[in-house]
Amino acid sequence: MQKTNFLTITCNRKNLSIDIRTILYIQMHENMAEIHTSSGKVYKSLITLERLESILGDSFLKVHRSRLVSVMAIHDITDKVNLNNGERLGYVARRKKELTAALAEKRSRLIDTLDSETLSVPDDELHTQYRCFDALPIAFTDIEMVLDDDKNAVDWIFRYANPALARLEKTPLHELIGRSFHSVFPNMDSKWLKSYERAALYGETLELIAHSPEIDTYLKIICFPTQPGHCGCLLFDIAEMKFAEDSGDAHNAKLRYFAKILEQLV
Repeated sequence: MQKTNFLTITCNRKNLSIDIRTILYIQMHENMAEIHTSSGKVYKSLITLERLESILGDSFLKVHRSRLVSVMAIHDITDKVNLNNGERLGYVARRKKELTAALAEKRSRLIDTLDSETLSVPDDELHTQYRCFDALPIAFTDIEMVLDDDKNAVDWIFRYANPALARLEKTPLHELIGRSFHSVFPNMDSKWLKSYERAALYGETLELIAHSPEIDTYLKIICFPTQPGHCGCLLFDIAEMKFAEDSGDAHNAKLRYFAKILEQLV
């Protein structure tokens, strides 16, 4: 298992500590490591693969004799190892079944570690924490993922929701908070599950646009990690965003619109 949250290396004759959670993958060239991070920066350092494996442990998967990939950075494995940022890395095709099984096992261990080491914020504290969202005119909720025995997301529970979400979902708040989505909406569409799971368990921030059959509305959703096993979701009715589509500079209008919203949340 991982022994530290930081990888200390020598880069350009300087000692540097890199947050392991920001590392996407490491490509080896003999004993020279190219460390690729989520910020886009690449650090080079003389360090052996064996030393890296001993430091990184179960949080990384060896997909090739010269390549280690962060378990949290992997979206899935098809003909390539597909990362959450869109990069695609090669691997030995005959090892697909082996690597897929190893990835599932490492993810399960990672989730167990999060569950055992970090306590969730109690509901009353969560409501106090999100008090400023009560008057927000944008629908917001903090959800907790419900996992089956294989650590796959099968549902989620509304731990906090604001009045704007209740209006969007056409359901009173007291019928949402503390209840699972499937218990409120028996016609639950499972397409949201994988994205919420990726945000809650693997730290991704995702933007989704799709139809919600539960409320017969096209939604834009921004989901992001909040605490272990949880993610926050901002939901927008696409019909109410038509002003941006009709503007002469729709793309920039959208970027500015969502940038201002996210600034308010920081």
